[in-house]
Amino acid sequence: MSDSSAPATSGSAEHDPNGAPGAALTTADGVPLKQSLNRAIRRSRLKALLLVAPLLIFIGLAFVMPIFDMLSRSVDNPEVSTYLPRTSEALVDWDGEGLPDEATYAALADDLAAGLKARNLGRVASRLNYEMSGMRSLFMKSARKAARMEAPYKAALIEADEDWQDPDIWRLIKRESTPYTASYYLAAVDRQFSPTGEIVEKPEYLQIHVSLFIRTFWMSAAITGLCLLLAYPVAWLLATLPAGRGNLLMILVLLPFWTSLLVRTTTWIAILQQQGVLNDMLVGVGILAEEARIQLIYNKTGTIIAMTHILLPFMILPLYSVMKTIPPSYMHAARSLGAGPITAFRRVYFPQTLPGIGAGSILVFILSIGYYITPALVGGQSGRFITNFIAYHMQTSLNWGLAAAIGSILLVVVILFYLVYNRLIGVDKVKLG
Repeated sequence: MSDSSAPATSGSAEHDPNGAPGAALTTADGVPLKQSLNRAIRRSRLKALLLVAPLLIFIGLAFVMPIFDMLSRSVDNPEVSTYLPRTSEALVDWDGEGLPDEATYAALADDLAAGLKARNLGRVASRLNYEMSGMRSLFMKSARKAARMEAPYKAALIEADEDWQDPDIWRLIKRESTPYTASYYLAAVDRQFSPTGEIVEKPEYLQIHVSLFIRTFWMSAAITGLCLLLAYPVAWLLATLPAGRGNLLMILVLLPFWTSLLVRTTTWIAILQQQGVLNDMLVGVGILAEEARIQLIYNKTGTIIAMTHILLPFMILPLYSVMKTIPPSYMHAARSLGAGPITAFRRVYFPQTLPGIGAGSILVFILSIGYYITPALVGGQSGRFITNFIAYHMQTSLNWGLAAAIGSILLVVVILFYLVYNRLIGVDKVKLG
């Protein structure tokens, strides 16, 4: 017979999912244990978030926002609709055949006069000049006369400049009056819209960007291959030498990081030029005649040599970090089982270094694609990269939309290479030291 006066256990009686009776565990202050644990986890997560918040804000401001700004600039096209509002509205119903009506010409005259007075007409003129040469001079010339024009405006504008009776100009204005455009991306791959709106190749003398993309990629691949060829034995020495000699060699590898990039690049100019150190040595030992000095600078050769030297540590360090973890006993075991040096290296040692090769190669290749200073200083006309033309469009031609489109294409290429690397080797196997 059970005792009904037995004392109750701490907590309220509950039943578990199987139907067995049980008591809920509580803390000293009577809060259920599960609820208390959830609160503790939330507090720890909040503290972790507050600790990394400055880093997240910095990444957002310095990395994510500039990328989104670049992507938006590559398709943004507000100039015509903003500074020629009446003309853009009047051209909505125009079918593109013949010339627009008198009302459209009147709207253009009003927009030209207002734009000249507000000093913002140059923006839309420059934008249209990117698509058709001569548009800037046409707009500025007509704007100076627009304030004195009287009806009929069609005849007055044609009298100011006969180009206003060219339907292709009106088709261009109508096409670029949309807030977004693909013109910048077409120009980045040497294409353009025809007067009728079809996508066609640019004239051959204007086709430059595709060849620059190809040059950038193959030269970056060549630099990556040279870095791998030179870095592999150096990394092997670092991993196998005794600590004292290995540390000395590591200092020599890291020494370029302590020297300015500009200093290293200009040093290569002094070494590689026709009257430079290398040519003087070759002439001095009789390998070259005085009149047969080699041109090693301001061309592709100079760019490859200088960038290989600059990027070599970025290949050595990932390789070294992998090779250091490979026990020497693996090679000894392979040799003791009858494998020759080459076979042991090919089948035992080399496969274990693939993560370092992959990490170093993708790092050097991506850095090479985006390099700007070294090709600008030592590349001359034939050794420059597409990044140098991004700088040109940003600083000289002021065609920021085209610069953003080229940069966006480079970004997509980098992402594709990253995905290919992840598929072949795996990002989880990357080792950078």
